[in-house]
Amino acid sequence: MPDRYRWRTKLIREQIAILNGKKSPSIVLKNATYLNQALRKWLKANIWIYEDRIVYVGSDLPEIYEQTEFVDCENKFVVPGYIEPHVHPFQLYNPLTFAQYASQTGTTTLINDNLMLVLMLPKKKAFSLIDELNCLPSSMYWWCRYDPQTEIPGEEQIFSPENIKEWLEHDLVMQGGELTSWPKVLDGDDLLLHWMQETKRLRKPIEGHLPGASEKTLTKMRLMGVDCDHESMTGEDVLMRLTQGYTTSLRYSSIRPDLPKILEEILELGIDNFDRLTFTTDGSPPAFYKDGVLDKMIKIAIDKGIPEIDAYNMATYNVAKHYDLDHVHGMIGPGRIAHLNILDDIRNPSPVSVIAKGKWVRRDGKPIVNVSEFPWDKYSLEPLKIDWELTADDLQFSMPFGMEMINSVITKPYSIGFDVSVDELPMDHDESFLMLVDKNGKWRINTVIKGFANKVCGFASSYSNTGDIVLIGKNKKDMLTAFNRMKEIGGGLVLVENGEIIHEIELKLNGIMSSKNLEQLIKEENTLFALLKERGYKFVDPVYTLLFLSSTHLPYIRVTPQGIFDVMKKTILFPSIMR
Repeated sequence: MPDRYRWRTKLIREQIAILNGKKSPSIVLKNATYLNQALRKWLKANIWIYEDRIVYVGSDLPEIYEQTEFVDCENKFVVPGYIEPHVHPFQLYNPLTFAQYASQTGTTTLINDNLMLVLMLPKKKAFSLIDELNCLPSSMYWWCRYDPQTEIPGEEQIFSPENIKEWLEHDLVMQGGELTSWPKVLDGDDLLLHWMQETKRLRKPIEGHLPGASEKTLTKMRLMGVDCDHESMTGEDVLMRLTQGYTTSLRYSSIRPDLPKILEEILELGIDNFDRLTFTTDGSPPAFYKDGVLDKMIKIAIDKGIPEIDAYNMATYNVAKHYDLDHVHGMIGPGRIAHLNILDDIRNPSPVSVIAKGKWVRRDGKPIVNVSEFPWDKYSLEPLKIDWELTADDLQFSMPFGMEMINSVITKPYSIGFDVSVDELPMDHDESFLMLVDKNGKWRINTVIKGFANKVCGFASSYSNTGDIVLIGKNKKDMLTAFNRMKEIGGGLVLVENGEIIHEIELKLNGIMSSKNLEQLIKEENTLFALLKERGYKFVDPVYTLLFLSSTHLPYIRVTPQGIFDVMKKTILFPSIMR
């Protein structure tokens, strides 16, 4: 377990000394009405904290208190810090900035996707990074991906047996998955099934990715070891998963903001036991978090008629229990890590004060910053260095068919019915040039995308599922201008019109993540969305559009480093071209 030696002998003896009246606790929350999950009741108690651990919960006050901070919680309510079990911590933000922002609204424990770390960093450096991140006030745990969810060169080396084994065995890795490649294992991929079995041998759960799965498919995946799924889109989906014995995450995200509807439907279906339900925001882009993280979901649940204790448990105890972490998370009791949210009102889960690992990160409505700088360069997470030139010769388009957007993330093939050899496309239709080009300049794939927008002249993004560069636009010169500006700023998103840069978002951590705080990113993303919308983008999430252009776990056609890929037939339709 991740906390196997969290509190060593000397520290445990100090904690015992506090109870023996020989040492002072760090903080005492007096007269607190707190949620006791073991009894499912609100109880009155004094809560003693020493450094990062709760050492006592009861009616007594400490005998020695010279170095103790007393906080009167009369008329306040205390709940455990919220746990987000399904974080993609690279949606323009980075793990640190998301954790800092999330903690302000009470989400103090995160279970993170490791995909970008696997793709960007050598294993030893990635392990050092996650160890250092876990020294922050928030608790950070990780997944172990089995595959890259796209078609990339060198996949066998990146996701080698040795690498997967070491990730699975790492103390901070809590689960296998998410399992976006479940069709492969159903089709007979025994190597993938082996890693699923290894995950179970290590007593770690497997997170599925099973949108629209039938009862029989859900049953097969349970037999293969999948324990949890977050892809329910209806109350019936939730019921089917619960019936099959899944822990079921209810999602509220930028592309699936349907939690209110799902809650109404599960209540109508007669679901009245919520012990195997959890919450997730599924790694939404910054702007989605403007009004909170899991506190927002708890509030929606309470307002929809979920009993208050159950609503809080879905964001705390249920998650900790699923990951076998309830001895250190998800409850207020002796021995747990001191993640505590102080509320003014039981029905308002947005805390006025937050303690994370025994440190105040929010106090009386005001943020307290415990970490200002982080040594990203120590882990080779630096501005993108592009030492090659993109030229007009690279912007040659001759493919007979392209990709048509159905929604923010689903694309299907369509036949191109116009001359694509021109330098500029008219704005009376919604087809645009699309290029995916290797970040190292070795290959490119050129096609046309329909439905993205009708008036975007030039748009460049180093943010993508593979870390390669996406170019979209009507005008080749503006596309080149956008690329060159993106190159100049060390990675990011750049929108160009008539030769002028009209908006940019710097992503100085390998071209994927920003070092800016979420408040700033929310403003920048909102501006980008508004500008794209004015130019014909008609969907809900352009950030996810960019991310999923290469993601082969979604239908029907994707542009990948190997070429244009037919997801259903699992074949390369047109290979990428070497430059």
